[in-house]
Amino acid sequence: MNDLRNFLRAFACALLVGAIPSGLAYAGDNDDDDRHHGDKDFKIEVLSSKPYMVSGGDALVRVSVNDRKVKLGNVRIELNGANVTGAFVANAGARTLTGLVTGLRLGSNQLDVDAKGKGRGRADADITLTNYPIQGPIISGPQEFPFACTTATFVPFAGSPALGAPLDSDCSIARRVQYVYRSTANTFKSLPQPYSSLPADLAMTTTATGATVPYIVRLETGTINRAIYQTAILHNPNDAAPSPFAPPAGWNGRLIYPLGGGCIGGWYTQGPDLVTPLNNTWLSKGHAIATATLNTFGNNCNDLLSSETILMVKERFIESYGVPKFTIGTGSSGGAYQSNQTGDNYPGAFDGIVTMNSFPEVTTGMVPMHSSRLIELYLTSRPGRYTVDQVKAITGYLSVSAQQPNGTFPGQILEMSRVRGDRMDPRIDFPPEILPGVGPQFRYNPVTNPYGARADVYDHTVNVYGVIPNTPLPGAAKFAQRPLDNVGVQYGLGAMNGGKISLEDFLDLNANIGGVDIDFNRIAARTVHYPDATRRAYQGGRILSGGGGLASTAIITRSGGNDLLVQGDVHLRYHSFAIRQRLINANGHANNQVIVGNLAPSELLLDQMGQWLTAVVADASDRSRAEKVVANKPSDVVDACWTSATMTPPNTKIVETQMLGGTGQCTTLFPRGVPPEYVAGAPIALDIIKCQLKPIDMADYTVPFSAEQRTRLQGIFPNGVCDWSKKGVKQVKARTWASYGPSPVNQVFDVLNPSGRHHRKHDDDDDDD
Repeated sequence: MNDLRNFLRAFACALLVGAIPSGLAYAGDNDDDDRHHGDKDFKIEVLSSKPYMVSGGDALVRVSVNDRKVKLGNVRIELNGANVTGAFVANAGARTLTGLVTGLRLGSNQLDVDAKGKGRGRADADITLTNYPIQGPIISGPQEFPFACTTATFVPFAGSPALGAPLDSDCSIARRVQYVYRSTANTFKSLPQPYSSLPADLAMTTTATGATVPYIVRLETGTINRAIYQTAILHNPNDAAPSPFAPPAGWNGRLIYPLGGGCIGGWYTQGPDLVTPLNNTWLSKGHAIATATLNTFGNNCNDLLSSETILMVKERFIESYGVPKFTIGTGSSGGAYQSNQTGDNYPGAFDGIVTMNSFPEVTTGMVPMHSSRLIELYLTSRPGRYTVDQVKAITGYLSVSAQQPNGTFPGQILEMSRVRGDRMDPRIDFPPEILPGVGPQFRYNPVTNPYGARADVYDHTVNVYGVIPNTPLPGAAKFAQRPLDNVGVQYGLGAMNGGKISLEDFLDLNANIGGVDIDFNRIAARTVHYPDATRRAYQGGRILSGGGGLASTAIITRSGGNDLLVQGDVHLRYHSFAIRQRLINANGHANNQVIVGNLAPSELLLDQMGQWLTAVVADASDRSRAEKVVANKPSDVVDACWTSATMTPPNTKIVETQMLGGTGQCTTLFPRGVPPEYVAGAPIALDIIKCQLKPIDMADYTVPFSAEQRTRLQGIFPNGVCDWSKKGVKQVKARTWASYGPSPVNQVFDVLNPSGRHHRKHDDDDDDD
């Protein structure tokens, strides 16, 4: 690891992040930044990325010749003044020229198109291509330090050598291509050379489009954005080399992008985990697969960095094989986070998503973990006061066991409290596998190393949230601001109003619940959010809105299913209903989403998504993309639950609208718990970080209060209680294609002048303070 270079990078990160401590707006406009000069004569499109987000020095470009008087052979294309017309392939019927433009310099590049039209003057058009290093970043801001490279131990395919030591401090390695094949014994094996003599045990496969081809896979491994990436696609090395103009004969045109779960330990490392692209079920059907180590949340629990990596890896794929007919993002748990947020924040990255153990995203996922920790500590201090049923009523969780001698209630509340430490306590989690790269000298300790690396979701996303002045010491600014708050939350309100706990229990709970400090130590006062961090969380899409790309995305959401698990689990069913409600709130409906039970066969869901998107692509009507997605949903893609996880009997599919308070068979078979915030009155969208407050209204309570109890209630909530009928504080509209640098397009920037007064504010930024 190049310590000097990484120190300078970290210093630059601190400078940039330190410059955004207050309210935000966005520079740039999504539509305008895709336009070019001269689009009346020629339409210039970058097919592999946004024109302002090119990486690695190349881009797949298509030029459409709009003027019928212009002959394709008369078109001349130049890059920075050099003739590159020879790189373009003409399609006479479509009147297009498509080419892989290479040799882009870092920064701005000018692509010019001109021609001599018969009986007319000279026509011309141009577009600016902005190129960034393949090592990144483009939109995620200054890169994290320290950062452990794992190429030395990463093995692309069993039996092949590891990638070896990195070539630089960005963890780069030379790109490697190897071929593997599926044997008649149903195993993947390395394809021996010479390729002209294929092995006798080579299997054949028939793809989803009916093509029968040798089951040989081209496996590419490299590094992009400091991640190790892999792509896999059917290709016989004896055929012509694949290209965007001659894709492999076995590829069915579909791309699946699997995303890995986790979050624990997801910081300061390149790897080592990666969802293998050698998936027999997918490859045998002709699907191509792409993924990267920073798309596994166990390595990187940061959806912004994951999305940037997805965009860059997909760009590489398109430049190698052409534009997919459609792309499906899929994953479980942390993979669901990434699928939802990338699909919403970067429209077009995914055409459809299939998620399992589904969550909306990380940020609101931390809220019940925070509450559960506080409730657990409170209950521990009150041994014997509450029964198991009362704890269930207070928390909303279904899995709670008898209180132990140490005061804890095993089950859901203890599990939620445990996992909060792995994600929210900056001192706890550095996995053993990354210790060589992030040794003790790098790690945060409030006493011995206050400037060290902090292991939590907020500090890992500091480019978004900004820093807290005078941390860890006066004159410095290092610790990330947090969008986390429980001021005004009336814990156990539903339990008291429902007669499950007494009024005295309710008052005692809320008087003593407390909050946490910046190191996640419990404190007597409630947790107070950082307003700027909360605004940024909404504005940049760190809190899923559902109104961006997801409005026109086909969505199959498979719920979690561990509501009754004795030891507890974070994968609960209510998260699926939160996603649905956010779609309804943003778009007026959720007709592009189906929710299925946790036993729905995942491969069936992927097949259904393929059928759905195939119909959408074939829809030649003038309907909008969002309308096409709804109109072409197959009749068998519906809300349902399954009684077992098999694809064959005795599995039974029960078609039934999935909802939180349903009374049908699915609800009976698979009960649904809720989080403490829902018991406290929050709506099921669960997208409010900091509630607006209202004066205490005794009509909100079903039990009578004495004068003394009213006085105590007022003392507990001196500024009022949550008004869940209103949107949250700083809950502004999310904007797509947000950048945190270095790309200036749609970049988040400070909107406060030195006097602290707003000097610029976007219309979408209105909020309630």
